[in-house]
Amino acid sequence: MNIGVLGGTFDPVHVGHLIVAEEARVSLGLEEVLFVPAGQPVLKQGSGITPADHRVEMVRLAVAGNPRFRLSVIEVERPGPSYTVDTMLELRAQLGSEAGLFFILGRDTLTDLHRWKEPEKLIQLCRLVVAHRRSEKQVEGPVFRDLEHLEASIPDLRHRVIELDMPLIEVSSSGIRERVSRGLSIRYLVPEGVERYIAEQGLYAGSAG
Repeated sequence: MNIGVLGGTFDPVHVGHLIVAEEARVSLGLEEVLFVPAGQPVLKQGSGITPADHRVEMVRLAVAGNPRFRLSVIEVERPGPSYTVDTMLELRAQLGSEAGLFFILGRDTLTDLHRWKEPEKLIQLCRLVVAHRRSEKQVEGPVFRDLEHLEASIPDLRHRVIELDMPLIEVSSSGIRERVSRGLSIRYLVPEGVERYIAEQGLYAGSAG
C-alpha cells in the first residue's frame, strides 16, 4: 500500500493543494493522500500563523469530497515543533513496514531540505515527490541540478526523489490572505466550504500577513 503525505501550514488550504495531491495520487498510484497540517512549523515561527484548530477545520472541509484524501492531525496533536522526520517515524509505526510513504513537496521546499531535522533519516523513511510547474522546469532546468548541490550534505538524495510535473496553477495561501484582507473574492481559489468557513470565522480580515 502506497500512501502520499502532503504537509503544510494550510493557511488556508486551497485548490492548488488539492490539485497537487490528486496529481500525485493518480501519477504514483497512491491508495490515499494524507493532508497533515503543521502544529508549530519550525521555519515559520513568529510569522503570525492562524491557530491550528482553524487550519485543521479548513482542511477537513477541503478533503471531505474526495474519499482518497484524508486529514491527519498527527502534528497538531504532538506537542512541540513540527518536524517532518518525526511525523514519518510515527506514520511508519502506525502503518507498518509494508506501506510505502511518499512525501509531497514543492521544488522551493526541496532547496531548504538541508535545514530540516535529520534529512538523511527522512529520505530513508520515505520517497520525496517534488512537484513543480512545467514552466519552472523550462526556466530553471531539471530538479537534479538542485540535487547535485544538496547531495553534498544529504548523500544519496537523488535516488530518493521523484519528479512530478504539475499544471500551471498560480494560487498561494499568502495571496488568498491578501485578497480576503482587501475584501476581494476568493471563490474558486479555495473549496466552497473553506470559503464559507473563512467568512464565518472572520479569518484574514484586516491583515495581509
